[in-house]
Amino acid sequence: MYSEVFKMVGTAVEGQTFGMSYLVILVVMFAFMYFIMIRPQRKQEKEKAAMMAALAVGDSVRTTGGFVGTVIDIHDNMVIVEFGNNKNCRIPMVKEAIVEIEKPEDAVKPVETKADKKKKD
Repeated sequence: MYSEVFKMVGTAVEGQTFGMSYLVILVVMFAFMYFIMIRPQRKQEKEKAAMMAALAVGDSVRTTGGFVGTVIDIHDNMVIVEFGNNKNCRIPMVKEAIVEIEKPEDAVKPVETKADKKKKD
């Protein structure tokens, strides 16, 4: 009779250890998924929000369609962007359509080459 009780207790203990190891595996998998997928996406969303908060009139922007233009007016979630050299193409668009912002003061000055220096002399 006592041997049957010990057998039952033994299988219950084995079942508990199996359940605990299963729980540990699930926790490790969730942590892995968090650090691989969720955390980088949240970081990217914060960077995009900071970029949109820094958007100002006169900034050069690149849209999701690949167009490059200059911001001429900003509303709540809408931006009016001017494209082209003739200043006649003004398109209102949603802020989320902007992929990249370049401030005028951050624009890179052209580097003088040896040929340019010879032309000046």
